Amino acid sequence: MARTSLQCRECKKNYDSTFKYICDDCFGPLDVKYEFPPVSKTTFANREKTYWRYFELLPIEQKSNIVSIDAGMTPLTKAVKLGEKLGLKNLYIKNDSVNPTFSFKDRPAGIAVSKAKEFSMSSVGCASTGNLASATAAHAAKGGFPCHIFAPSDIEMAKIAQALSYGANYIAVDGTYDDANRIAAQIGDSKGIGIVNINMRSYYVEGSKTLAYEVAEQLDWQVPDQLIVPVGSGAMLNAICKGFEELQDVSLLGDVSNMHMIAAQPHGCAPIVNAFKTNSSEVIPVEHPDTVAKSLAIGDPGDGRYVLKRLEQYNGFAEESNNKEILDAILLLAKTEGIFTEPAGGVSVAVLQKMVEQGKIDTNDKVVCYVTGNGLKATEAIMEVLQKPTVMKADVGEISAAVN
Repeated sequence: MARTSLQCRECKKNYDSTFKYICDDCFGPLDVKYEFPPVSKTTFANREKTYWRYFELLPIEQKSNIVSIDAGMTPLTKAVKLGEKLGLKNLYIKNDSVNPTFSFKDRPAGIAVSKAKEFSMSSVGCASTGNLASATAAHAAKGGFPCHIFAPSDIEMAKIAQALSYGANYIAVDGTYDDANRIAAQIGDSKGIGIVNINMRSYYVEGSKTLAYEVAEQLDWQVPDQLIVPVGSGAMLNAICKGFEELQDVSLLGDVSNMHMIAAQPHGCAPIVNAFKTNSSEVIPVEHPDTVAKSLAIGDPGDGRYVLKRLEQYNGFAEESNNKEILDAILLLAKTEGIFTEPAGGVSVAVLQKMVEQGKIDTNDKVVCYVTGNGLKATEAIMEVLQKPTVMKADVGEISAAVN
């Protein structure tokens, strides 16, 4: 078990590990700071195939407080056929679409709900563009918590159905994600609800760093050259960087400073890309996001400024892809590797393709492309570009003529 405290990301003031997420002095975000116990590669070797295998590096004090639905340790697939198409010899897809609720959000939701149990909170909730709604509701159901979901009313039906199935109190907000986030923040504070991605955020973001831990272990403790990360709020990219740095701190990895982080956003909601391309340190919010990648439609990304710092730190890039490129990329990944992703994963693959075309990624680079959600959660978008099946009579001769 690691000893933990909280530290302001801005002014570095330290606090005890309590239910707190904003610095009293400068109102900066608080991050979990660790004193890690000694670990080695063999520490994790024969453990359960979930992200809880890294318990010593996570912010839960007692194992009895873990609320697990067996998420994590998802495949890192060597994408040979896609690599051949793109001209890459060492391309890997980190496929988080196969988590229990079918997205990477099972990682941060699980840490946050476990921490809510550790804090003896009475209920949990989240603001969501869809995937976090399902992940939080599932963990809340497993942990016995009432759960309150605040989400825009226009998200994909499959995600609404999923969250409702777990028994959540689902509030569909007539507005954007940023509207839902603002309302969740106010209600969470006034009613003492553990809103996982707001007032539990310091702990919540720690779940996403397991995407670094797993990739490192699956690459036999090698550091990737290039990482393509889909970006909404920016918390996941920041957490992945933190994860690799922590593995270096505990001597499980060599120097991570030569990694290249690539932030992928959809056109129509790409405020971080816009700031990067104009060399601005200010991320100007997008008031009305307009993209097929609804899970990335966060117009005012909470960690936007920190993503820009990470891109500078890791010699990175930020690039966007439009709706057509996203849908084409979904089909390209599906037809080459048999992985069906939602539009957020399509954004990653489309941006990967652009980076290769622009000469930013070399043929022999060890490349990890993060695919964060399952295509079955967002079929409306892809159906528009798929050929509609022809209904035929149950006649062997007629159907045989159509099978070439």
